[in-house]
Amino acid sequence: MLPDVLEQAKSDSPVEAPAYVSGRWIADGPAAKRIGPHVRDVVSHSYPATGEQISSALDFARTGARAIAALAPATRAATLDRASRLATEHRADFARLIALELGKPVKDGLGEMDRVADTFAVCASEARHIGGQTVPVAGWARGIGNTALTFRAPAGVALAITPFNAPANLLAHKLGASFAAGNTTLVKAPPQAPATTVAVVALLLEAGMPAEAVQLLHGGGDVGAALCAAREVSVISFTGSPETGAAVARAAGAKRLVLELGGNAATIVCADADLAHAARTCARTGYTNSGQSCISVQRVYVQRARFEPFLDAFCAEVSALTVGDPLDPATDVGSMVDEDAAARVEKWVAQATEQGARLMLGGSRDGATLRPTVVAAPPADSTLVTEEVFGALVAVLPFDDFADVIDTCNRSRFGLQAGLFTTDITKIIQAWRELQVGGLVVNGSSNFRLDHVPFGGVKDSGFGREAPAQMIDDFTVIKTLILRGMSIWGQA
Repeated sequence: MLPDVLEQAKSDSPVEAPAYVSGRWIADGPAAKRIGPHVRDVVSHSYPATGEQISSALDFARTGARAIAALAPATRAATLDRASRLATEHRADFARLIALELGKPVKDGLGEMDRVADTFAVCASEARHIGGQTVPVAGWARGIGNTALTFRAPAGVALAITPFNAPANLLAHKLGASFAAGNTTLVKAPPQAPATTVAVVALLLEAGMPAEAVQLLHGGGDVGAALCAAREVSVISFTGSPETGAAVARAAGAKRLVLELGGNAATIVCADADLAHAARTCARTGYTNSGQSCISVQRVYVQRARFEPFLDAFCAEVSALTVGDPLDPATDVGSMVDEDAAARVEKWVAQATEQGARLMLGGSRDGATLRPTVVAAPPADSTLVTEEVFGALVAVLPFDDFADVIDTCNRSRFGLQAGLFTTDITKIIQAWRELQVGGLVVNGSSNFRLDHVPFGGVKDSGFGREAPAQMIDDFTVIKTLILRGMSIWGQA
């Protein structure tokens, strides 16, 4: 299947994105059409799951869970290592497919596939370290004469619901960690990237992942809700909006959840910062994938004495970005996911300028392509400050007092990740301690992530951490063994 999907992406015909259920690729029923936001034509066909397909998938998962749990960690790790090599081998073809479905520049797609390769390799390594512990029960009187052991057992059936903005790497995290843990996984693909999701699943199957380890279903919220509610599912990993995350939690009931629900990331630039470095970094990470990242630079707070110089430098850097065809290797900024998304950001910009903000650059669009937009000093209560923009827009705001700007950042209902430019260790420690976020990047913007480092948020940004080691904890359960009257610690 993998060669077929990648070859189709090189033609002028839409890519077929079948479901994968019970070990078979299935393209039944009416096709859903994905319109590429840049080409403005059909780029892929997917086949939304029927109730019968969902039932079949759940039945197969129930038996498949036992087969995958029986695989040795070394066997699972070897498959993931092969998947890592395949991701590197096919990175250019994947980047083209991502560009077609999502308008994401190929240079960003290549970077995403490098991360996919890293993620699979890290998952392989973590699979080799799954173990347990000997519990020191004899340290208490009632434990004398006994031994207790634990090990981490597969949870059983995992459900991975992935978003469109990084469809390959975020699926690699969820599916790779779940398989490393010894689970079977149900994948619900994002409707905006069905073919990319098929290609990732096909890559893993080509690498040797057993058919029992994964199934792929297409569809909208109704399919996701049915899967979340299924009693066969033990753990759910979801990345998406807070509103959809809340719906996932309601449908799931008493299941283990890992929810990454977005943000409106802030980056703070202090007076002692290297201004040119800060401006260049914020420009390059504020418009990657047209700002469609949960940690994309959205709000930049600059100490007032450096505000105008930073704004000038930042606008110069943004003006140098190349906007155009996502298939062109020179393009920095391609299309947003669809025209409605670009129109929403355009509307928010107009509202902010009506409220007194200065529009420095951009603010207009051509279909789904929004020109990189810079808004200076918008009101604190404007929508583009308080909500997640998820688009090619950065707001730049002045601040006077460091403690006050931390309070300002903390007023957000989101708390995923923040950036800080300073050489003052006192400010670094204060920000790390007091900012209500899951991660802080110093002398970098909010938009930086290492895939083997814990990543996740607080408040409306969700809970749980997405890195293979932490995800394996979520995808496994601790099982305890107590040996009565048998002690390795002594009898008295």
